[in-house]
Amino acid sequence: MQNYVENNFPDTFERRSAGADARHTDRANDWNYLDDQLSESQRWSTWPATEKLMRGPLPYPEFVIEDAGAIDTELGVLKTGKEADVFLIERATTDQHVLLAAKRYRSPEQRSFTRSSTYTEGRNVKRSRDARALKNGSTYGRIVEASRWANSEWQYLRLCFEAGAPVPYPVQIMGTEILMEFIEDPEAPGAAAPRLQHVRPGPERLESYWMQLVEAMKTFARLGFAHGDLSPYNVLAAGERLVVIDLPQFVDLAGNERGVGLLQRDCHNVCAWFSARGLAVDGDALLAEIIAEAW
Repeated sequence: MQNYVENNFPDTFERRSAGADARHTDRANDWNYLDDQLSESQRWSTWPATEKLMRGPLPYPEFVIEDAGAIDTELGVLKTGKEADVFLIERATTDQHVLLAAKRYRSPEQRSFTRSSTYTEGRNVKRSRDARALKNGSTYGRIVEASRWANSEWQYLRLCFEAGAPVPYPVQIMGTEILMEFIEDPEAPGAAAPRLQHVRPGPERLESYWMQLVEAMKTFARLGFAHGDLSPYNVLAAGERLVVIDLPQFVDLAGNERGVGLLQRDCHNVCAWFSARGLAVDGDALLAEIIAEAW
């Protein structure tokens, strides 16, 4: 991890290394330690402020740091998108540290949820005020929309992880920020796993990837959902295993009249990638196989 931070974010690494030990020592000896002693890229761990349902499924993995004295350090951007950006975060104490991915949905004036109605059909909004705000497109409505998408992704991550689907472990949610497991490339320790689009697997691994992805889609279907935006760009290739990311647009196959159509698009997207690399697969056959799991 240190090599990754040092090589990719040298300025951040130097600032963190120079003062980290002193900050942790001061924190341990003086609980009145002021927040303004942290650098602009740091904050105290937000874990203590989260409630049970804002945390990931039990049992917590060993990499989850529960220490209230931990410090979160932002190391850089992993991914930018239309609705959210993903940042690399180090959460550390004096004797433990871990890298996490922080997905932050953008503020109302910085984003556009132009596709949201396609995916959210069939989802309920409990509060009438929120429903009206969403319909009217007010500033408050856009805030509700961002929170709605963050909360949706959080719930889908938890649901899928507990069902055994290959998704990142959801660590916690606070507001419109989701902290989740950082998926590392085992073949380049400390570096992020590449997207499936950017790898060139040999025949044996290609077939293994196909079987993993089909099983992931079946697991989603058994839960009643389709990914809705599945492509080689939102699947990570972490060595021999695949990890599916970007779940906020999960589609209810029964409650959304476009559900089967979006599932069909998912099937054809992934089949096109595998077919181009020499694996004989068929999108319509995959669609039938996945639908059989849903009903």
